[in-house]
Amino acid sequence: MSFIDGLYRKLRFGKPIIVVSGLPRSGTSMAMKMLEAGGVPIVTDGKRTADESNPKGYYEFEPVMRLHEDPDKRWLTDVRGKAVKIISFLLPSLPEAHHYKVVFMHRDLREVMASQSKMLAKRGEEPGANADGDTLIASYRKDVEKTKRLLARRPCFDVLDVDYKAVLEDAAGEAARIAAFIGGLDADAMEAVVDQQLYRNRRS
Repeated sequence: MSFIDGLYRKLRFGKPIIVVSGLPRSGTSMAMKMLEAGGVPIVTDGKRTADESNPKGYYEFEPVMRLHEDPDKRWLTDVRGKAVKIISFLLPSLPEAHHYKVVFMHRDLREVMASQSKMLAKRGEEPGANADGDTLIASYRKDVEKTKRLLARRPCFDVLDVDYKAVLEDAAGEAARIAAFIGGLDADAMEAVVDQQLYRNRRS
């Protein structure tokens, strides 16, 4: 998004909706916690509580899961200036009538797959026939590529790509990048909440 486009959208729509997105298990909850520490009001209903898979919390908001079937999405107006977690495949359902700053999380796809499989196993659920195969990896990659094309062609989206591993290896640097992208955040506080001990599904 150009400076002029950004200024126009700011004047027309006011504060942006800060969206944390990416595939499930790609570090979206970590990014939400960083934004919260940095001073961004967080949108969450707390219905999905912290557990062994996400000991710092999930930061989910139930209306998000109905984005694709909600005809008016009026609640989005109330979250301008706040951060909300929206999984990547739901981003196409966001209307043009807002300005979105998207922190898009990326993670090695085999780590994503391993993390999802472990989470499902802890719940006693079956991951599915292709959960540990190349088919699932290809599906993940296709979803990310499709979403990135969508974001690039819609002017309502301003996007910062953030790598999960990079945050863990250089929390200070990545916190500073995110803080500069959003504007007015406490990067030191954001860095302080990054917990490297939660990087439990590393690709060897």
